[in-house]
Amino acid sequence: MAQGRLQSVSESSAQGGEEMSSAKFLGEYTMRGNGPDRTTVRLSLFDGSFKTAYKVVEFTCFTEDPLSSGKDVAGVLKTEGVHGASITIPFWDAHDATQIGWSSQGVKAAADTVTPFSLIDPDNLIVEDLYFTGVCGSDGKPINYLIRLEKYDITEWTGALCLVRARSQNV
Repeated sequence: MAQGRLQSVSESSAQGGEEMSSAKFLGEYTMRGNGPDRTTVRLSLFDGSFKTAYKVVEFTCFTEDPLSSGKDVAGVLKTEGVHGASITIPFWDAHDATQIGWSSQGVKAAADTVTPFSLIDPDNLIVEDLYFTGVCGSDGKPINYLIRLEKYDITEWTGALCLVRARSQNV
């Protein structure tokens, strides 16, 4: 399915005859950790080659204390950011092309009701780094995250296109 989606990216934007059908799946990777409340964390992906890309296929953020009520958390993945920067408002903004994933978890009554939410832009493809920002609703504790990615070998043209899109230039 991911390769089919990558194909559709090329159909709408490829030039010069190069297509994403030449993208080669290289494997799956998982990133996990936590970030301070209301602070952006840089997640290094860039390997120095513009022919390597990652597709986020799963993104979850979750509280470090699911046994206490009111420990709601929310997170966002972006293709641009500044490590250590504070959050910007609006925090979740689907109009912002640099935002590619949104996740939250609400804990209502001592783990009786945990309400997870996750949404990923299916058209994402990342050549450089990824940025995570999380918010903890009650006590400023760190926010955990788990991100599953697929790695692809792509053409340089597709890599250049990804860079333009990652900088919110709407192609």
